[in-house]
Amino acid sequence: MVMWVFGYGSLIWKPGFNYDDRLFGFIKGYRRVFYQGSTDHRGTPEFPGRTVTLEPAEGEICWGMAYKITKEEDQEVALTYLEVREKQYDQKAYVDLFTEPAASAPAVSGVLVYIGSPDKKLNENYLGPASVEEIASQIAHAEGPSGPNRDYLFQLEKALGLLGCEDKHVSDIAKEVRRILSEDEVTIS
Repeated sequence: MVMWVFGYGSLIWKPGFNYDDRLFGFIKGYRRVFYQGSTDHRGTPEFPGRTVTLEPAEGEICWGMAYKITKEEDQEVALTYLEVREKQYDQKAYVDLFTEPAASAPAVSGVLVYIGSPDKKLNENYLGPASVEEIASQIAHAEGPSGPNRDYLFQLEKALGLLGCEDKHVSDIAKEVRRILSEDEVTIS
C-alpha cells in the first residue's frame, strides 16, 4: 500500500526520508500559520522559536509538497523519522491533496499531515496568534539545535517562491524579520 505525506513547512525543502515521487499541491480548509512553538529545533525551552502549523480556515487552501512512499521498509523508516522530527505536533490528519484549483476531485486522498493543535493540554508548545511584529521579533532572535529560526522562515519563503506560491502570512513576517535584522545591524555598528 502506498503512503503519502504532506509537507507545508520544512518538509517542502528538506524531507529527510526516501520517497518515490513528489507532487506539488494544496489541501483545502486550512491555512499555514506561525503559531507553533519550537523548543527542540528552531528555539529552546527558554526562548522558543516559531514554526508553522495548520489552522482550520473555511474557504482557504495551503500549498505544499506531498511525498509518495511505496516500499514498506521506506514507509517504516519515514514514519519513525517523522515521529521524532514532528514530535511537537500533537495531531495527525489524513487529507485530500489537489493539484488544480478548479478540480473537484482530489489528485490523492488519505495524505498524512502533522498538525500542532491549539489545545494547550495536548500541545504545550502552541504559542498561538500574535501580531506580525511580535512573531517576527521572536523569529529574528530565536535559535535552536537546527539553527536560527529566521533560516527556517527564509527557507520556507524561498521554497514557496520557487514553486510559484505566494503566502502572504509568510512573506509579511519575512519582510518584518528583514527589517528587524537590518535595524539590529545598525544598532551594533
